[in-house]
Parts: sequence; C-alpha cells; structure tokens
Amino acid sequence: MSGLQRMAPDAGVPDNAARCPCGSGDIFGGCCGPLLDGALAPTAERLMRSRFTAFSIKDAAYLLETWHPSTRPAEIDLDDDVVWRRLVIIDRAGGGPFDRDGEVEFEAFWQQGAERGSLRERSRFVREDRRWLYLDGQVG
Repeated sequence: MSGLQRMAPDAGVPDNAARCPCGSGDIFGGCCGPLLDGALAPTAERLMRSRFTAFSIKDAAYLLETWHPSTRPAEIDLDDDVVWRRLVIIDRAGGGPFDRDGEVEFEAFWQQGAERGSLRERSRFVREDRRWLYLDGQVG
C-alpha cells in the first residue's frame, strides 16, 4: 500500500497542486508527495523535508519506514494536537546523490493550541542500497 493510500481520509494530505508543507516552494505533487508514495529521496535533505511533511500530516508509517533499523523505535506516537507549521534548513553536510552519509540541521516550528515553539536538530542520515535513511539527531 502506498504512503498516501495508508493515510486516513481526514489526515490533511495536501492536494498535489498545493504548496508542499516542507517549505521547498514546490507543489506537493512535485516534492514530498512522490516520496511519501514510495519514491526514493535523492538526497538526505529531500528525505528530511519529506519526514517533516510526514510529521505534519501524521504519517507515522512513513516515518518508521525511513528510519534506520538500528535506531528505529518500535512505534511512533504522534500528538494530534501538535501542528507542524514551517521547516527551515539551516545547514547541510554531505548527503548528496553520491554520498554514503550526510547531516542536515533544521529548525521546525510548531503550534499546540495557543502555544508556539520550535525544535532545532542536527540529523544524521545514511544511504544504503540507494535509499536514504534517518539515523539519529542531536537536538539543541
């Protein structure tokens, strides 16, 4: 079953012509949509962006699928009250189409009721069999 098919009908999946939640400036159907539907991310940053989109639309299955088996939790409990608003890529090292590993530093902005905040993390990614996977991250 594809990523978009496994989502609940009211999960807030953007229309393919809508702006992508990851903030790339592209439309969902040309950005994160294909990745959530099973296409491989060409770079660590693209995987990071698709994972932000998965958080924003509550696609826990995609998050688990793109998490390296050595650090992947058994399950992910996404808080329905948290709304992920915006992603800013701060820095990247490696993570290109021919690299085996990479790092992406980002700040993700959220809202929960009247409260707002952000999460800043430097994430590590590895590429195995042409597939980028999230390994872990340092929050700070």
